Amino acid sequence: MSENGPLPEELAPKSSAYDTDYETGQDNVSFLGLDLHNPVFFCSAVAVLTFVVGALLFPAEASGLMLGAKAWTLNNADWLFVVTTNVVFLVCVAIGVSPLGAIRLGGPDATPEFSTKSWLSMLFSAGVGIGMVFYGAAEPLAYYTDWSGTPLNAPPLTPEAKRLAFSATIFHWGVTPWAVYAVVGLSLAFFTFNKGLPLTIRSAFYPVFGERIWGWPGHVIDLLAVVATLFGLATSLGLGVKQAASGLNFLFGIDAGLTTQVALIFGITSLAIMSVVRGLDGGVKVLSNINIVVAIGLLVFVIIAGPTREILLSFGANAVAYASDAARLSNWIGRGDEKWFHDWTIFYWAWWVSWSPFVGMFIARVSRGRTIREFLAAVLVAPVIVAIIWFSAFGVTAVEQVDAGVGALPGGVSDVSLVLFQMLENLPFAEVSSLVAIVLLLVFFVTSSDSGSLVIDSITAGGKLHAPVPQRVFWAVMEGLVAVVLLVGGGSAALGALQAGAIAAGLPFTFVLLICCVSLFRGLVLELPVGVRKEA
Repeated sequence: MSENGPLPEELAPKSSAYDTDYETGQDNVSFLGLDLHNPVFFCSAVAVLTFVVGALLFPAEASGLMLGAKAWTLNNADWLFVVTTNVVFLVCVAIGVSPLGAIRLGGPDATPEFSTKSWLSMLFSAGVGIGMVFYGAAEPLAYYTDWSGTPLNAPPLTPEAKRLAFSATIFHWGVTPWAVYAVVGLSLAFFTFNKGLPLTIRSAFYPVFGERIWGWPGHVIDLLAVVATLFGLATSLGLGVKQAASGLNFLFGIDAGLTTQVALIFGITSLAIMSVVRGLDGGVKVLSNINIVVAIGLLVFVIIAGPTREILLSFGANAVAYASDAARLSNWIGRGDEKWFHDWTIFYWAWWVSWSPFVGMFIARVSRGRTIREFLAAVLVAPVIVAIIWFSAFGVTAVEQVDAGVGALPGGVSDVSLVLFQMLENLPFAEVSSLVAIVLLLVFFVTSSDSGSLVIDSITAGGKLHAPVPQRVFWAVMEGLVAVVLLVGGGSAALGALQAGAIAAGLPFTFVLLICCVSLFRGLVLELPVGVRKEA
């Protein structure tokens, strides 16, 4: 029962507020020492294994199917991704500035489980670490040079193109994706730590579906979350190994082809399994702290070794450009740059949506004891500041090299996964910094795979936080296999196949996100004292 009284009858069809006899894992079955939720584990495992086997046996057909799904989604549902992400952002802002922001996750007496430094490190590492390394220099440069179109059809290599290159990049990595993560993470943290429901996606929908979340509506929600998470992680893993392989080729002449990429996935998955066995404190937290130290070191090096003055001046200018251009970049009606809009913005929104169950559940898992306002400030504001600094440092360095005719970049972007290393080549200690970048990528991969395995395992174990280790190992292996299948099935168009997988997996989860916003708001309002509740 809520301490503020029972829920209205319409919010609790079979019981008063959260007063349910459901126990974590009540539908679980034991199998070979495993603790499996029926039917979520079995349905998701069968679905993923069917995809993996089918794509390996029929790679051309699988690639065609994925690319067809991507094309259909872009042509018919681009507006849905834009509307969903904007709605989610507005909901987060409304909650943060209202009296709801004072609610503490875990109750009034709850204290944080992790230090602020470790907490922020884990948020960053799980959320966008791999992608920021991959696209840090490449994305602004691609927009500036018209490698894949320019935002809002700005003439390439002009001051307008330069401004939009940074505002569009920060737009893609700023507050919008983190709002998507925040609404899922906040929902799960609140309903788990404040209401005692299992840490699984279905719990966030109790105010809407009531007791039905323990039946097939809840099973479907969790199943969609597992599939979206797997494809989102596989996309990141695939992008990352393509860049790591390019870096190894650039530094040591190692072939960057499919064999090397698959070998890297095998190695990363093996390390992730070792981390999974060690658990959250001994695995993810340690790796996340290592990530942050190495990332800050590489960032400081680029700022000092690159065009320092231009980088420092760009921080404020790019923040202003982001704020001024965000509305135009959010509009999907009558776009003259439709191809760029679909290839970049909609891909990113789908990617973030597909990552939201994973990142949302992970940040919920580590955020007990924080107030909602503190939670939203950290999840929404801090990453935007990091994105502005990171993309300004790497992007300005790359753009300045183009303008000055230095190195390989003025010749155009031949391979987006090579841009980082081509940029570092023109700075001091190029071999050392490139090697550090590869190490950073690999550690980020392991962290994401490890975190994803813990999250998926919790969902498929009925919300249990400490399911048997072999189950975590199973999902870590599945993530690696899906990434391999997307790379193999994509062939020469592997990047397109990776994007197609993320977009196809993200589409159905947009509906889950919108319902989640309604459920979260209703649940939070009922947590307030009656007088404050009326004001909210």
